Amino acid sequence: MMRKKRKRGASPGPCRSHGPRPATAPAPPPSPEPTRPAWTGMGLRAAPSSASPAAAEVEQRRRPGLCPPPLELLLLLLLSLELLHAGDCQQPAQCRIQKCTTDFVSLTSHLNSAIDGFDSEFCKALRAYAGCTQRTSKACRGNLVYHSAVLGISDLMSQRNCSKDGPTSSTNPEVTHDPCNYHSHAGAREHRRGDQNPPNYLFCGLFGDPHLRTFKDHFQTCKVEGAWPLIDNNYLSVQVTNVPVVPGSSATATNKITIIFKAHHECTDQKVYQAVTDDLPAAFVDGTTSGGDGDAKSLRVVERESGHYVEMHALYIGTTVFVRQVGRYLTLAIRMPEDLAMSYEESQDLQLCMNGCPVSERIDDGQGQVSAILGHSLPRTSLVQAWPGYTLETASTQCHEKMPVKDIYFQSCVFDLLTTGDANFTAAAHSALEDVEALHPRKERWHIFPSSGNGTPRGGSELSVSLGLTCLILIVFL
Repeated sequence: MMRKKRKRGASPGPCRSHGPRPATAPAPPPSPEPTRPAWTGMGLRAAPSSASPAAAEVEQRRRPGLCPPPLELLLLLLLSLELLHAGDCQQPAQCRIQKCTTDFVSLTSHLNSAIDGFDSEFCKALRAYAGCTQRTSKACRGNLVYHSAVLGISDLMSQRNCSKDGPTSSTNPEVTHDPCNYHSHAGAREHRRGDQNPPNYLFCGLFGDPHLRTFKDHFQTCKVEGAWPLIDNNYLSVQVTNVPVVPGSSATATNKITIIFKAHHECTDQKVYQAVTDDLPAAFVDGTTSGGDGDAKSLRVVERESGHYVEMHALYIGTTVFVRQVGRYLTLAIRMPEDLAMSYEESQDLQLCMNGCPVSERIDDGQGQVSAILGHSLPRTSLVQAWPGYTLETASTQCHEKMPVKDIYFQSCVFDLLTTGDANFTAAAHSALEDVEALHPRKERWHIFPSSGNGTPRGGSELSVSLGLTCLILIVFL
């Protein structure tokens, strides 16, 4: 029923029932039997047809809920809205999108796109991320961070060709983890300690005449003729054999690499890999290509380019090894967790990757440059040519085509060309830099530049580079 409009300007009277007002005519005589007032709609009853003002007041007191005051009505409305949208009102406390994102980061921070199996592990983590966002979707309604995450997950799944259905990564590594997957049980240890930082990785590389990059990112050019240990810890041993490159020169290059993956609990038996010039096998010496049981092998040999490029992935120790043959010589690059690389006895301290070459075996001053590069002058005649077919200018031009950044890899390339005359050393230096970019965990350290005596980066002029390389060549042939 429609209410009767109050005249403009009239003040509201006392609260009345919402039924029709009684007429001004005299009320009809009361019925012999008292009857209940009829329902008039909207859930309200009509006022009694006959009652004195006193009776009306009593009736109003007896039924106060028929017309609540305006403030009370507003509070009831707000309470109803709060109950209907409790999730929105309490969103900051209940929306767990930050936890979902943190879990995803912890599951993927250790992954390397250059390592075989990256896409599979990344897709597992994405599906876990998507499942987490779905479980918190109601609480995160209207949260911009949540909606951005949902869109980002969809884009990443499309880019990586991830299916929506499939296995997911465990977000609770303390409950379930693979003991033969270093990333898994390392994550479990971090979870127990409350540490969200991923494990730290180290890189070591050897190429060229040979040039060594240690775990500490020190760059050295060494003689080290014969067999020398690069790595010798409780999990892995790597030994290289170097031979003279040119008669009458102290420069050498690697023609043999032996890698021993030591037995590790139920993950793998001991496996030995050996490569020599013109024999870069795609299997261990026992003829197998993997170690460990089950479908997910904890140790695998993967041939990337027949006779030229092989990778080894040791999941149980989180280690990756690249072996290449470029020209007549071999190169090696390795990425290993710091805690495992440091697991060795005092008797195992002769490790070139860990401590560099012995001082007596270094051609340079331990910074990748001979001391002459810091300012010694040489006769101009010595700048002409060190090996038939190459001058400093032609060697620099050829190396610059492959390596536009004139860092220590560029200078190593120039040095190798001038001392050997072998153009394959250009490709070796370029491949070594590619391996750094694939395996080194810190991008800001990919390039190493010559340092001054106090350790500050040296911009150096073309003349200083020329003088330094010439002095280095003289040292090699003396």
